[in-house]
Amino acid sequence: MEIPTDLKQKQLNIELSEEVAQGSYANLAIISHSSSEFIVDFIRVMPGVPKAPVKSRIILTPEHAKRLFQALGDNITKYESMHGKIKNVEKETPMMPMNFGGPTAEA
Repeated sequence: MEIPTDLKQKQLNIELSEEVAQGSYANLAIISHSSSEFIVDFIRVMPGVPKAPVKSRIILTPEHAKRLFQALGDNITKYESMHGKIKNVEKETPMMPMNFGGPTAEA
């Protein structure tokens, strides 16, 4: 099947290095925002360890944050239709030492 020329020009060649492809485990996300950015810190919390390192920080525009929110919701819906409902687990909210200047949420 031939791809139309106008679609060829809009394609983006995404490169995934071997190191990034391996990923990094995180079991806590802290979300902060200012008037112009959303900051998502991915953290690995280990039982009995007093420090929890930020493994990755992603900074998004509000528009991209909303697109991510919608895409994640769509993927959760698809996942649950195949594998069943994801249960919500009640948990303690850890003390957050950093705040970017706006409200902080947790995921």
